[in-house]
Amino acid sequence: MTNNLQKERAQQTLSVDSLNAFLDPDHKNTAAIYQQIINDPVLVTSKSYYDLTKPQLRELCAHKVKRLSSYIENESFEEFENRLSLLSVSDPAVATRVGINLALFCNAIKGNGTDDQIDYWLKERGTLKLRGIYGCFAMTELGHGSNVAGLETTATYNPERQTFTINTPNLAATKWWIGGAAHSSNHAAVYARLISGGKDYGVKVFVVQLRDSNFDLLPGVSIGDIGSKMGRDAIDNGWIQFNNVEIPREYMLQKFSTIDPDGTVNLTPLEQISYSALLQGRVSMVLDSHRHGARYITIALRYSIGREQFGEVGKETQLIDYTLHQYRLLPYLSLVYLLGPGSQKLMASYNRILNDLYAAKNIKKSITELKDLFVASASLKSTNTWLISQLIDEARQACGGHGYHAYSGLGRAFQDWSVQQTWEGDNNVLAINAGRSIIKYYQAAQKGKKIGEDFAYLGENLPADLDFSDLRSYITIWAAIIQKVAQHALKIYKGNWELVSQERLLLSKFHSNYYLLTAFLERIQSGELTGQEKEIAITIFKLYSLYFVDKFSGVFLQFNSFQPSKLGEIQTAIKGLFAQLRPHLVALTDAFKYPDEIINSSLGNFNGDFYNNYFGDIIQNYGKGDKAPYLDVLASMLGRPDQEERLFQSRTKDVLEKLGN
Repeated sequence: MTNNLQKERAQQTLSVDSLNAFLDPDHKNTAAIYQQIINDPVLVTSKSYYDLTKPQLRELCAHKVKRLSSYIENESFEEFENRLSLLSVSDPAVATRVGINLALFCNAIKGNGTDDQIDYWLKERGTLKLRGIYGCFAMTELGHGSNVAGLETTATYNPERQTFTINTPNLAATKWWIGGAAHSSNHAAVYARLISGGKDYGVKVFVVQLRDSNFDLLPGVSIGDIGSKMGRDAIDNGWIQFNNVEIPREYMLQKFSTIDPDGTVNLTPLEQISYSALLQGRVSMVLDSHRHGARYITIALRYSIGREQFGEVGKETQLIDYTLHQYRLLPYLSLVYLLGPGSQKLMASYNRILNDLYAAKNIKKSITELKDLFVASASLKSTNTWLISQLIDEARQACGGHGYHAYSGLGRAFQDWSVQQTWEGDNNVLAINAGRSIIKYYQAAQKGKKIGEDFAYLGENLPADLDFSDLRSYITIWAAIIQKVAQHALKIYKGNWELVSQERLLLSKFHSNYYLLTAFLERIQSGELTGQEKEIAITIFKLYSLYFVDKFSGVFLQFNSFQPSKLGEIQTAIKGLFAQLRPHLVALTDAFKYPDEIINSSLGNFNGDFYNNYFGDIIQNYGKGDKAPYLDVLASMLGRPDQEERLFQSRTKDVLEKLGN
């Protein structure tokens, strides 16, 4: 049988190294970390991972977390975060389980605590080194998720003892979905309503110990496992209820809001900054969208190049040579490519803004930039976690029946990825909030007010039509449609944001497209790529823009962005771009440079020998000729006597004649 993948790889003319460096400026370090992961007997993930039960997944995850603790002791926090992000490509649950402590719990303290509180809880107690404290993030409740202001858990101040009493007043206030709570965490960052002198001062953050050094629950703390989930069963999500749990006054995080010993509460307008702790997760999920998407599109494209179906015997057609198959997969390849520079730009903005904010450098400017970052990250997180979910499902279907097998890696991927669309901000809520801000920015820009760099296009005079010969036009068509939708929303708004929810959702998605296209073109024009590699990058850039213009063509036509006849030209151009990319698909996926152990799919190995890989993985994990442990059930069914014998022959003619006498 011809190995199509290897045959095409031998014919590739693109520089895989150049493309890899373009996609990942830190590619040398990335390659080194991947080698460490796949050579570590604890951290490497095998096909047997797909066969594990929930208890087995959790035990394996615990071993991996323990193993990771030896890494964090010998590298900087930033280096470890990068290691964790790369590990998440092959085992997202373990990265999440560690991230609950190092990102959510620690960031809640960084974002809300004083310098002394940060030093104590994170450094002195060993939390940042996975030692001493293992924290969880107790924000979400059974009855409240996205509406943080509506949380019902209470923290009532006792001035005579200078303590808070934490309570769960009703069932809906039960902390729910709390990663790490069921078994792992001994402390929690608890979001609760501050009550002092009978007055409700809104939601603040408190550090509450859950378990002692023997991992026994403290008095008043009730915890349980929330049970099986759609995916990521290696994470011990739990529920928490508090019954008169008393903590010292000093356990309230008081960077922005403080409480005096007598119960006087001091609020500050800077309290909005405290929610910056939530941003890292959203920003990281955009980077995750790139890294995980690269894994899944590699599986689907490698298989579609290797697999043949229909045609003459011995000369069947490769799946990827069917136009429909190209239409199903190649736009997602362009998405993954654009997410590289786009996610890196967003992460760089996050790090710069937060560093300036914590260093108190030009607070007013930092707060303005932080608000813009909230909008950009909400738009990019929601849009792209949705798109990667669609990518995974399309990739699974594009691999036919074999895509349904666990060893394709795509079933578990879909289950594990689905949570991205609802945690750390429900996608629809994030998107419409971002859309509302975009409308406000547009309104401000039309009045001549200065707005942030990422949204400056809202005040520009832009051509609405698409010029195929002008690269900027592939971006400005998005900027122009955003302006038109925002203008339309303002006309029908009438003081009720609900009337323009759909427009807000569109604006969020369209801004994500604008952001990714802008970042990608900036990288193309930076000179990092030359020659054929640059031309292919431009092809990918064009495909991304045109595919989504076609996908949202109804909106473009509604606002007269181009004549209906132009739509046919766009669709023809898309097919032409497919033809340009087709000879280079092996190199374009090889450029991600994911080792087989990271891809972890019987259908996506580098060698392209899919059938032997697949069959070999099955034999290794299941053997052959095994007898089922429930074989006696089947044997008793097949060996049962016939019905007459089971009825003691009591209905035979002879018996009935005797009974009739």
